[in-house]
Amino acid sequence: MEEKKLLRKEIRERKKLYTLEQKKELSQPIFSALEKEELFADAKVVLLYWSMDDEVFTQDFVRKWYKDKTILLPCVDGDDLLLRQYQGEQSMRAGEQFGIPEPIGELFEDLDKIDLMIIPGVAFDKERNRMGRGRGFYDRLLKTIPAKKIGICFDFQFVEKVPTEDFDVKMDMLISTSSVI
Repeated sequence: MEEKKLLRKEIRERKKLYTLEQKKELSQPIFSALEKEELFADAKVVLLYWSMDDEVFTQDFVRKWYKDKTILLPCVDGDDLLLRQYQGEQSMRAGEQFGIPEPIGELFEDLDKIDLMIIPGVAFDKERNRMGRGRGFYDRLLKTIPAKKIGICFDFQFVEKVPTEDFDVKMDMLISTSSVI
């Protein structure tokens, strides 16, 4: 879909305007807002992600919470995401496809036990639509898990309208640098 391709390019260009340090700083209010949400406070099992340099920086948040909650991280397996529990830096290794660190250890397969999912995206809109990187990893996973879904993003990833398709999964909530929707 050409519209999505153009939007991905536009957001990629916006991301380049910020240093990693600036993105880390912009990530802090997102996690402060998340910690105030009842959905997060009540959650025992949380699916998060280990951020890449151009995403909302989750690594400190994962390290902060993994001893109090079961924190699951996705591991790329072909075209799918498998879930494993984060158990500290020593439990991580470089992932096969993107080199993103992923936990090693046994798979977490009891998807009904997941209380909350914190989901990255390239762009989001006020209707809580999400656009990913285009490979459908998260859309396939999100359809299999009944938990609440919170999308997180920088303000510059928030757009008027995300082009959507039938297989796209809406978020239940959206938290950006300056707002909660």
